[in-house]
Parts: sequence; C-alpha cells; structure tokens
Amino acid sequence: MKHLKTPESLLFYMMLIREFELKIAEMFAYGKLAGTMFHLSVGQEATSVGTIAALEEGDFISSHHRGHGHMIALGADIKLMMAEMFGKRTGYCKGKGGSMHIADIELGNLGANGIVGAGIPIATGAAYAVRYRGGKQVVLCPFGDGAVNEGVFHESLNFAALHKLPIVYVIENNQYAMSTSVTKSTSITDLYKRACAYGISGEFVDGMDVEAVLETTKKAVERARRGEGPTLIESRTYRYYGHSRSDPAPYRTKEEEEEWKQRDPIKQYQRKLIERGIITENDVKKMGEEIQKILDEAVKFADESPYPEPSEIFEDIYA
Repeated sequence: MKHLKTPESLLFYMMLIREFELKIAEMFAYGKLAGTMFHLSVGQEATSVGTIAALEEGDFISSHHRGHGHMIALGADIKLMMAEMFGKRTGYCKGKGGSMHIADIELGNLGANGIVGAGIPIATGAAYAVRYRGGKQVVLCPFGDGAVNEGVFHESLNFAALHKLPIVYVIENNQYAMSTSVTKSTSITDLYKRACAYGISGEFVDGMDVEAVLETTKKAVERARRGEGPTLIESRTYRYYGHSRSDPAPYRTKEEEEEWKQRDPIKQYQRKLIERGIITENDVKKMGEEIQKILDEAVKFADESPYPEPSEIFEDIYA
C-alpha cells in the first residue's frame, strides 16, 4: 500500500488506529454511538498495519468483528468511519453497518463479519474468482484464533491448497476466543502448524512487532502472486480490553495483561525509530497532535451528519 511505505507511516497508522478506537470508546460513553460499540483491537495494531502494508493497490481483504484496524490501515476516510460508528447516512455503509460490518469495495475491503470464521470462505471465494479471471491480485484473510476450530477453516484451506489460490490466511492469535484460552480449546497451540495438514506454508510471527509482521506477510503475498498458493500465518498478539464492551475479562490475570503491555507495539516501535534516528520525540508528539485533529474533525462531521431516513430501510439489500 502506497501510504504504508515508510517506517514513519507504519507508526502513524498504528497510532491512528489506537486513538480512533479509544475515541469511539469515549463517544460510546457519551451515548453518541448507534447501538453499541463492541470489539476493540487495542494492542493488535502491529498486526493490522503490518499485514496490510504488504499488499499492493488492487488487492483485497476480508475482515471480522474486530476489524476497525484493517479498515484504517487500508487508508479509510476517518470521517466516514466515525459517521458509520454514529449510525449516520454519511458513513461507509450509510449508517447501516456499524462497528462490525464496515465494507468498502473501492478500498479492497470485501466486508467485516460478525460471525466467527465467516470471512474465511468469502475470502477464499474471492481468491478463486481472481484465479478464474486470470488476475494478479492477492486476498488477505485475517481471523481470530477461535475461528481455527470452525469447520469453514478446514474446508476453505483445503480448497485453497487444492487450487493453489492467491490467498494469505492470517490468524490474529490474541490468546482468547471470547473468554476461552487457546490452551483450553486447542490441542496444538502453535496454530500455524495446521498448515502442514493442507501441504501449504505455515509461518509464525511476533504480532507485536510491525516490521516482523510486514516482512513475513510480504513473503507470503509474493508467493501467492507468483502462483505458488496460500500461506497460513500465525501472528501472536494481545487485546488489551475484554472481548467486547460488556466483558471485564475476569479470566485473565493482571500480571498477564501487564506483561503483554510491556511489549506494546506502538511504544516499542516509537523507541526503535527514535534510536535509529529516523524520528524524534517531538515528531511523535506532532503525530499525536495531527491524529487528535483528524479525530476531532471526524467527530464533528459525524455529529452534524443526518441519520438515515426510515424509508431507506429496504435500500442497499439484495432482495
């Protein structure tokens, strides 16, 4: 992606994702959001930005219920994102998609999905369409660790491997499927090893290191574009908040949470770039100020936008 070509841009977009999600959490507390604000990806920014940075213009992604970061990393208009959160008709889906169902075909986002694992066969079908048409695009398919135990995971990877489809599957392993730890649901907790069952490449990467995620995903994308078939990547990361707004995460210890926060992907990368002399602390401060301005303008835009009319309820549907 053109907007994710420099270390500074990787950092900026990770910071933007973090601050956007904190802002919508704040707006929810003020009663501004339509319905509820469900699933935050705070802590997982390196995985969202690193994987999407490996793509080229024209490639596609599917997304899932914790997908704000994917959309922003694609270069989404934050005003339209915020308006969608507010349920306003100026949003990406005219206020009808909300937090869990944002899509934009022009950006390459085939859509987020609230059903666990449901994006996997959709992305696989898109990859088959690319192959059928003789295209050169690659499809990126992120999903959580809980989705690897859904039947569609097996069916889709088997099909993609059989037809050598141009797709990269990314397990965003944040350790918990809702409240269930990977250790309590899966016999082999190195999830990338499942790739061997389909005869495809399996890769593990530190999901808190944006450069490592980018490098690993880039190799998989290039392999897919050359016609060498799918890759299964496990990006091991962590969500700082509960599964959803209503989840205080009593199944995790404070010690575990703090241990992961010590490896915060944004703070780590800020330190790394400062040490390399690429940016200064003042540059980081300016990025933060620019992001706050973007978010303030987005909130104003969303606040002032109209709600959809009741008469529009049957528009934009198939039947």
